Amino acid sequence: MGKLQKKGKAGAAVNYITRNQALKKLQVTLADFRRLCILKGIYPREPRNKKKANKGSTAPATFYYAKDIQYLLHEPILGKFREYKTFAKKMAKVLSKGQYSTAQSLAENKPVYSLDHIVKERYPTFTDALRDLDDALCMVFLFATMPKTNKIKTETIENCQRLAAEFQHYVMHTRSLRKVFLSIKGIYYQAEIKGQTISWLVPYQFSQDVPTDVDFRVMLTFLEFYQTLCGFVNFKLYSDVNLVYPPKLDLKLEDGGAGMNALIIESTQSSANIAKTIDPSANTTTTTSLSKEEKQRLQETEKRIQSLTNKIAHIQESEEAAHANSKPVNGSAGKKGASKAAAAATTTPAAAVNGKGEDQDALDEFPTPLPNLDGTASGTVTFMDIQRASQHLTLFQSLFSQCYIFLSREVPRYSLEFVLRACGGHVGWDPVLGEGSPFDENDDRITHQISDKPTQGHRFLSRQYVQPQWAYDSINAGRILAAEPYHVGKTLPPHLSPFVEAKEGDYVPDENQFEGQTEDLELESGADEDDEDEDEDEDEDEDEEEDEEEEEDEEDAEHKDLHQRELEAEAKGVAFTEFEAKENKKKAKAKAAAKTAATTAPITTTSSSSSSSTVTTRGKKRTAAEVEEAEAKELAKIMMTNKQQKLYNKIQYGKDKKAAEVEKLTKRKEQLAKDAKAASKKKAKK
Repeated sequence: MGKLQKKGKAGAAVNYITRNQALKKLQVTLADFRRLCILKGIYPREPRNKKKANKGSTAPATFYYAKDIQYLLHEPILGKFREYKTFAKKMAKVLSKGQYSTAQSLAENKPVYSLDHIVKERYPTFTDALRDLDDALCMVFLFATMPKTNKIKTETIENCQRLAAEFQHYVMHTRSLRKVFLSIKGIYYQAEIKGQTISWLVPYQFSQDVPTDVDFRVMLTFLEFYQTLCGFVNFKLYSDVNLVYPPKLDLKLEDGGAGMNALIIESTQSSANIAKTIDPSANTTTTTSLSKEEKQRLQETEKRIQSLTNKIAHIQESEEAAHANSKPVNGSAGKKGASKAAAAATTTPAAAVNGKGEDQDALDEFPTPLPNLDGTASGTVTFMDIQRASQHLTLFQSLFSQCYIFLSREVPRYSLEFVLRACGGHVGWDPVLGEGSPFDENDDRITHQISDKPTQGHRFLSRQYVQPQWAYDSINAGRILAAEPYHVGKTLPPHLSPFVEAKEGDYVPDENQFEGQTEDLELESGADEDDEDEDEDEDEDEDEEEDEEEEEDEEDAEHKDLHQRELEAEAKGVAFTEFEAKENKKKAKAKAAAKTAATTAPITTTSSSSSSSTVTTRGKKRTAAEVEEAEAKELAKIMMTNKQQKLYNKIQYGKDKKAAEVEKLTKRKEQLAKDAKAASKKKAKK
């Protein structure tokens, strides 16, 4: 007989621990426990059965994994928290006695902790850190625009501004920006770094009122960890592209409001070359001072580098040979060489093993991949697809490389400069926006000037005057859009979100609206569309008139028949009341017969020669295939259980609701288009 299991000694009762039990185990306050959990990434858990996890109690409680709390017992920061408590007690005691010199020495030896080891624990690889960078960037950019308060210190704001500027410089240097969207909350950016898409939100630089109902202690704890994480990530990113980190700060430009340009970005290669030119004998002295083991390591690394270069050269030679073989070669010698190379390249493994050269001249036949069920090509990615994607990416990264763009004083420079430079643009700005502009407003190279004023006092004929939305829409479209719809003073086209992926059944706006054409503006083919609409209206009117004429003819024929029957009944001597009663009975019988025919035999086949023959269903025409599909659906519904039927009805309800919303939006859009056309016609007549 097995050992009896005691209650509360296994299962959920052991795997989970309440928050009060965790506080007693760690011997910390609730504030320190929250802070420790935020830094270590430990969050409350929801057990399947709270009663079992709480050992039979139904009182409300917050649960954690017992292993997580056990893991916190060995955290070094926990000891630092205790040291800081003793430091605070000593400081209060010394200050109460008035021993200020002792208090100063205590303040100099204040316990300080670092979060470097936590970053390494939570993110073992650099890819893991990039995946979790979205929230960190949002928090850093938020506090970079916050004003100084009693809780938010100046050092915190300046550090966030520095980290945000460093990350933006990296995105501009590598041209990693992919999408931008202006929303009510702020500006959404998306960049692609090391194959990971990173999205973050930057608030508008307005004067902000700090809310009083927000717990800034929790937010500052998150910010403390995120600052360390962003510092690690920025260092790694700068090191990978051979840039000096941290970048130096030009104090004059910083005082002049240069913003991101106050940071001096330097390359590590240039600094290494400068060091070599300053001290050319340093290399020889260092090699002589190395030990034997270090010399052996250097020799091994040199051998590896040499082998890598040889492999790369061999790969390039083979690619060149394959490229030469694919081209037609003139001359008999060239043909022989090409045939030999092709035979050597296409030798099958069986022929190589058997030593028979019969099939050496025959090329291998690679079967084409089968298409998908919907008729499209298979999902295999070819080299041509990769090449096209890389070409598209290089074109996108140099989108504004041929543009010299000047920013007027009323536009947001902090966003437009970052966006345009991240796509290769040359940007200058008004001196009011800050110092450090590479060119002024009178420069002849300027192709576009971004302004937000409805009227301009002085205009240059050699440049386009556009509104700020032109830059953002051009980036989202992947090409430079026409400047005419974005001219200063015009009604802007709708700014659509590039983050929305349309699914089946969703409402998708027209692409011409995204390309800079609004509903108020007439399209290039507007006249043709008007003619088509007029023709359609005329056809509809003619059809209605024909239907009305047919109905009138039928009514006249029925009236004549009724009059003829009345005359015949009067000649026979039948009273008018009896005749009217008989006619009413005939009409009632005809109606009842029509109803029974509609219910018993709703489907009447008109032609059964093919599967695509049309059938009539209560006045509507459907094909036989559609009828079979409907019957199959009905049979499938019958075979469903009650639970499955409820789920199916919910799904259908959601689809119908979405379809109704799409239909409503399309009708509204058509109505707006009609109103716009009518207004344009009135203007043309005037």
